[in-house]
Amino acid sequence: MTAQSDTRPTILLTRPEAASRRCAAEIAARFGEDLPVLIAPLMEIVALPAEIPPAREVIFTSQNAVAPFVARSPAAGRRAYCVGGKTAAAARRAGFETLEGQGDARGLLPLIRAQHRGGGLVHARGEEVAVPLADLLNSAEIETKEVVVYRQQACALEPAIRAQLARAGLVVAPLFSPRSADRLVQELGDWRGRIWVAAISATVAERAGPLRPERLEVAERPDLRGVLEALTRLIGPAKAG
Repeated sequence: MTAQSDTRPTILLTRPEAASRRCAAEIAARFGEDLPVLIAPLMEIVALPAEIPPAREVIFTSQNAVAPFVARSPAAGRRAYCVGGKTAAAARRAGFETLEGQGDARGLLPLIRAQHRGGGLVHARGEEVAVPLADLLNSAEIETKEVVVYRQQACALEPAIRAQLARAGLVVAPLFSPRSADRLVQELGDWRGRIWVAAISATVAERAGPLRPERLEVAERPDLRGVLEALTRLIGPAKAG
């Protein structure tokens, strides 16, 4: 799907390729196939050669951590605490028994306190985290180690994408993390086109401030569904049926 010079906005998806394609499918299902969508990843997921400490229970706060973790340590016989349905589904496919928390990483704290079977935990994560979950759990006397299993590596905005953005009358950017907001600001720092933002959280909305969005909506829940609902408030109701 490509941008068009019409009255419809162009949706700009900047998450890593696989996540952007999943998001594009959800947008098409909700708003229709004719809504222009540009997939322009500003980050890619790179697995890191981490040494996995032994633990019967694992924490995943992003689905990006699941594959690099199981590539180095099997899932069989382990339970995983997961943030959100997408992460829980990825962990189940990998072979974990899963428990799903809602919201962000802080939402896992009461679940872990209630369900933890004893012994140490391992939080498999990326290089950057929004919530210091291991510190919070250790403060609650639940031994938790961290292992960094992936990084988000920056990608430049391609000239062809810049050209399509320049032709778009209005760009709408769903932003799912502070890092994604920072990257878009870096790439569009000299851009003066019209832009609206659907942010997954107030923190992300604040980081998107330098884009000078004409309109900004913050998701009422910090997940894909919340961002899609914020998009609906921006661009109008979902398609009928």
